[in-house]
Amino acid sequence: MTAMREARIRPAAISHNVEVLRSMAQTPHMLIVVKANGYGHGAETAARAALEGGADWLGTADIDEALELRRVGISAPILAWLFGPDENVQPALENGIDLGVSSLAQLEQVVAARGSGTPARIHLKLDTGLGRNGVGPRDWEEFFREIARAEQASQVQVIGMFTHLSGTSAEADAGQGKVFDQGVALAESHGITPEIRHVTSSIGTSDSPALAHDMVRVGAAAYGVPVTERYHGVGLIPAMRVSAQVILTKRVDAGWGVGYGHTYRTDRETTLALVPLGYADGIPRHGSSAGPAVIAGERFVVSGRISMDQLSIDVGDAAIREGQWAVLWGDPAEGDPSANEWAEASGTIAYEIVTRLGARVPRVIAG
Repeated sequence: MTAMREARIRPAAISHNVEVLRSMAQTPHMLIVVKANGYGHGAETAARAALEGGADWLGTADIDEALELRRVGISAPILAWLFGPDENVQPALENGIDLGVSSLAQLEQVVAARGSGTPARIHLKLDTGLGRNGVGPRDWEEFFREIARAEQASQVQVIGMFTHLSGTSAEADAGQGKVFDQGVALAESHGITPEIRHVTSSIGTSDSPALAHDMVRVGAAAYGVPVTERYHGVGLIPAMRVSAQVILTKRVDAGWGVGYGHTYRTDRETTLALVPLGYADGIPRHGSSAGPAVIAGERFVVSGRISMDQLSIDVGDAAIREGQWAVLWGDPAEGDPSANEWAEASGTIAYEIVTRLGARVPRVIAG
């Protein structure tokens, strides 16, 4: 069965991007984040391409995401950092998955799941100012004391310590870096000496290289999404190209309403092209009458509201015909609109554009 819509994924682009990022970071280790189905690109595809490009760690948010990588035979170190209070973390420990520990309750949860087995491999997450998961400074003393006790009892092995920057500004990131260093020093005073300290993600790797420490955790940039200005000039290649066939064209009169609410009306006799992509596929409805598309080398803009399953494009008198492909985002070097353009048109960020792409859009592996 031939699909009328697709997301063409280029693993070679991911590998290339990782090579570029590794040369930028110059850290002993590089972790590529493959959470959320590899930022929409396919977790296994992204993971294998990242390792091919020189990454030596993988990161997921959820344990299930990490276990899925183990099930397909990926043996590289994996860090997972989000789990609930009632979640069974034992499968993660049994499969050699490192866990991020953000509280004393999570420490107790990991120790209980370990039983009498080998020490659980953990990374201590510090909240240095982002206000999400992680132990805040006011609780460090007690936290490190209990961590040291568990490590001395061979219940856990502290592999890493990490935090996450807000990306508010270089000054704010530097401030968080200082708080993190204070946390590391306090941990060391309790005899805790992590092998790997990691602070920066894609934005920090670009804008705060002094905070790189032993490893960087790169997400969006590995997929060719230039999340800061510095990335625009380093040769990142977008790894996803989203397109769909034009399944209907029709000539309409001037003043013809297009889409729900008629937020768009034609101002002349024109041709409308119908494309079977909508918000059920992850195309943001906020991109209505603003999101770009390229058909047969010509650039257009979505006309009217994006529906659940389809969108319309006023193509004027262009010789657009049914069966041609409309590209919503891909590689600007090849004439495609970018995920960043769709983000700007929709009032969001490019991370959301690529990761929200729905399962109804087949991922087609190129090359």
